[in-house]
Order: sequence, then structure tokens, then C-alpha cells
Amino acid sequence: MPRTPSSPLLLAGLLAGAAVAHAVAPKGFDATVPRSLPGSPRQWTYASGVVELALAAGVAHPRTRRIAALATAAFFVGVFPANVKMAVDARHRSPGARAAAIGRLPLQVPLVLWARGVSRSAAAR
Repeated sequence: MPRTPSSPLLLAGLLAGAAVAHAVAPKGFDATVPRSLPGSPRQWTYASGVVELALAAGVAHPRTRRIAALATAAFFVGVFPANVKMAVDARHRSPGARAAAIGRLPLQVPLVLWARGVSRSAAAR
């Protein structure tokens, strides 16, 4: 399979990489967990990493790709509040940190569209 920007294997790799990052460097992710969620931020960090790993496996496998890619799109929408929290928390940080946090917000749109595209491609086969 060619590895194009819409490649399901690239999407799976992105998800797997994020899952590993949640496991090996959880502190930065803990800070993005909205305070309104029950439990500790670390529990949410690890849980989201596990979900990302499961989604990566589902997207990588042709038999589960369509539904896993749809679930990935939903996941990207679901974690958007964490990105908003990161942007709000960055308002008192350096201009570079603020720009990076705010810049993440619109990046969720292409991620959602990418996952939906992978799902549609899988359904067409």
C-alpha cells in the first residue's frame, strides 16, 4: 500500500506514537486533562494512551479499519477540550508556548477529516 498522507498506516503510526508518548512522558499530558473530569489526570493520560493504541491497531488492520477510523475521528473530537485547556493555560507563558498551544486547535480539523477519509476509503473496498 502506498504511503500517502491519507494512508491508514500513517494514521495508525501517529496514534501509536501518541500512545507511546502518553506512557513515557505523561506529565505534559496530565496538565491538559480538564479538572472537571473525575479521577486523577494521570489515570486519564494513561487511559487515553491505551485508547490511542487500540485505535492504532484497529486502523492498521483492514478488517477493522472502517469502524476504527470512525472511532478515531470521534476520539479526535473528544480530546479537543484538552487542547482548549492547553491554550487557555498557555496565556501566561512565553509567546512561543502560546502560539504552539493555540496552533494545535485548528489542527484537530484535518485530523478528524483524515480519519473520516480513511474510514470512507475502507468502506469503498
